[in-house]
Amino acid sequence: MTSTLRHAGTFQLPADHRWVVLDVETSGMRAASHRVLSIAALAMRQDGSVERQFSTLLDPGCDPGPVHVHNLTPERLAGAPRFEDVASELNELLSGRTMVAHNASFDYGFLAAEFQRAGFGMPIENRLCTLALSRRLEIDVPNHRLSTLAQYWEVDQLEAHDAYDDARVLVEVFARSASMAETLQLPLPVVRCTDSRVIARPDQITRVPSTFVNPGRLDEAHGLVQGMKIVISGSTRTPRMRLAARLIEAGFDVTNSVSRQTSVLVCNDTESQSGKVRRAGSDVIPVISEQRLEELLARVLPGILKSDGVQVPVPVDAPAVPLTLVEAERAITLVPEIVAPAQPVEVTPVTSPSVAASPSSRRAKAWQGRRVLLLGGSHLDAVIMRSRIHQLGARPSLNLTAAVTEVLVLEGGESDKRMTRIVERGLPKISESDVNEALVSGAVPDHMKLESRLAAPILMRGEVVDLPPTQSTWSVNVAWRAENVGDEYDVDVVAFLLDSTGKVDSDQDFVFYNNTADEDAAVELSVDGGSEQSIRATLDSLPEECTRVVIAAAVDGERTFGDLGAVSVSIDSPDGTFATFVLDVGTVERTMVLTEIYRRGGVWRLRAVGQGYNQDLGAMAVGYGVEVDDD
Repeated sequence: MTSTLRHAGTFQLPADHRWVVLDVETSGMRAASHRVLSIAALAMRQDGSVERQFSTLLDPGCDPGPVHVHNLTPERLAGAPRFEDVASELNELLSGRTMVAHNASFDYGFLAAEFQRAGFGMPIENRLCTLALSRRLEIDVPNHRLSTLAQYWEVDQLEAHDAYDDARVLVEVFARSASMAETLQLPLPVVRCTDSRVIARPDQITRVPSTFVNPGRLDEAHGLVQGMKIVISGSTRTPRMRLAARLIEAGFDVTNSVSRQTSVLVCNDTESQSGKVRRAGSDVIPVISEQRLEELLARVLPGILKSDGVQVPVPVDAPAVPLTLVEAERAITLVPEIVAPAQPVEVTPVTSPSVAASPSSRRAKAWQGRRVLLLGGSHLDAVIMRSRIHQLGARPSLNLTAAVTEVLVLEGGESDKRMTRIVERGLPKISESDVNEALVSGAVPDHMKLESRLAAPILMRGEVVDLPPTQSTWSVNVAWRAENVGDEYDVDVVAFLLDSTGKVDSDQDFVFYNNTADEDAAVELSVDGGSEQSIRATLDSLPEECTRVVIAAAVDGERTFGDLGAVSVSIDSPDGTFATFVLDVGTVERTMVLTEIYRRGGVWRLRAVGQGYNQDLGAMAVGYGVEVDDD
């Protein structure tokens, strides 16, 4: 496809990468089971112009999915090439280049899965997410959708969710964003992605949660009951996917991992001592052969619908009999050592209009929306001053970004390498005395900017807020100083899906770099940059037994959170930032619980935690019930 691209201005992109902007439209959200419908790739010169482009519709060989989003009907896709038909040409274009995409982990995952199906290796070794870049820059936008960024950078968007037009818009958004990053001396959030953890695993069963209540463990005297959770392990006579599809159609919940909720494990080789067989043995979960499964499938008992508690007949020849629920597994009462305080501080949500206008809240309003960058001082000095800035309602900034309104200069701060850029931008410099005086009087120093920005509420440690019930999808974005990247600062953001006992139900409920999503894809890790990682949670998709999602971070090796410095956490919906907080109390801790989302009284709540521990990630995982290998 050939088109004329408007190129407003000349930019100098970093010369250490060869950039290619890419966008895909897909039939769904899971790279392992959905397909790419259209793709556009625009290779860029160092001045930001496009030197080569590729764009095509693709025949996915399946239902195109949400046509109302991408407008790619089966009729439009008829006659288009298959991905394998264009894989060689696309591979040649992408090889040796750094991929730029909006929500790059999504596009990269789909592209990797398609290349794998076509028999190719993934040609992309590095990627950059413009959504992460926009967050790192902290530009003044209500949200970081591509359409919002296009409006901010004054780029015409002609047809949203069209792969070519989105890529065309992204070329200019990226060029302008990279130019701003250079003026701020902010490194670009380039991620190496040559490992295999985001490659689709086609042998994994795509889970379709059953519409029936889980009746518990299999009692062979009663037989199979709709809603039972069934796990298949090892080789089977019937192809695994076909067997799983048959079980799903019959009303069962087929999962990939064994948990305390599992009803029965199907395995033809019970002597294999695989991880699934060992877990079934330790939890006294019945293990049956494929042949025995076939016998039991001849007579399936009706289950209870989750929606209305009504029994429905099974479409098999055997007559239905009244359902006798198997007694639930005895609840485990042990509580892990690594937990947030047992008695959390419950407060009125900071967005509530009922908060009284006390003197402290009036002072907070005077400084609300300000972003203050700290330069110089010791670690303790920085912790104290960030706390005082927080009390005034301002937000400490970890980097020199577009949002910084003032710079607090402590001892030694004048020699910071960013001072030249700070002077060029005309940012006011304030002192420790300015902050201390404002705490007493609530005054805004004359040399500070008078205007303030709209800002999301800033939470204190231990503070709890209710999440709006109308919003289910949230992103917990964790960031630290962009200069603190490299081998010496290997930081991992993780999530634990916990049940009422404070434990994971299975190892799949530990989301980390080697398991980037839970089995339902309700909680997913995204590595967005060298100092940015996100945990994305869809609360409506969480399994019933999950009552709490704990989000934590670990510094690998001998480094600690005292070395890393402050950590910023923002909780975002697709429409914008809901709340933020900065944690900087770490000293010798190697792991830290950052925040948790938990269910209470039918309402999902969020707590800012900031509790650190002097142990590694493995010990933290074991505390939450994860089985960790000795190595």
